[in-house]
Amino acid sequence: MANHNLPSSKTATPPNDFKHQDSQPWYKNYMVIIFVIGLPAFVVVACIWFVYYSMQIKDTVVRDDWYMDGKTLYQDVSRDKLAHDLDINGKMVFNADNSIDFYLDYPQQSLQDGILLNGAPLTYPKTLDLSISHATDINKDRETQLLHQQDNHYTATVQLDPLPSKYYVQVSNQGEQNWRLREVGQLPQAKISFHPLKTFDDIKE
Repeated sequence: MANHNLPSSKTATPPNDFKHQDSQPWYKNYMVIIFVIGLPAFVVVACIWFVYYSMQIKDTVVRDDWYMDGKTLYQDVSRDKLAHDLDINGKMVFNADNSIDFYLDYPQQSLQDGILLNGAPLTYPKTLDLSISHATDINKDRETQLLHQQDNHYTATVQLDPLPSKYYVQVSNQGEQNWRLREVGQLPQAKISFHPLKTFDDIKE
């Protein structure tokens, strides 16, 4: 009789391999390209661009009367104060041919007495410094001298940018009476009037 108790034959199976077998090269894996190579490269390029851009739009040099005392920054307003004390006014006319007429107005008392309000002789300087500074673009700044013609009349020639913009206009005297007048205007425009700063009205000597 056949022996029915013989052990049945078993087919051998290989153990399970839980490791992922990736036959694709690493440099063709989009995860590697995007996160390992792409993002760091983008950051480096962006940093270089921002450094270059910041150098192109760097702040311009301060143009006003500021000085350092130790580590403290102060503004010198003595010239504005002198213009206030002398009660100096002015009117500037911008002509179509790029010429400028400026009229320096001393107070009536000084004109009658022939002396300024601080006791100095009344004279009209041969030249006055004119500074026209654009609010944001240093390339549109203009500096020249106003030449004395007769009486209180001065002239200069300045070619302004035709696009209307905000400008800081300053007329100053660098002589013994070192004063300045300042005003803000939308240039080009017909005229600008200069008046002493009201800030000093309540300041007593």
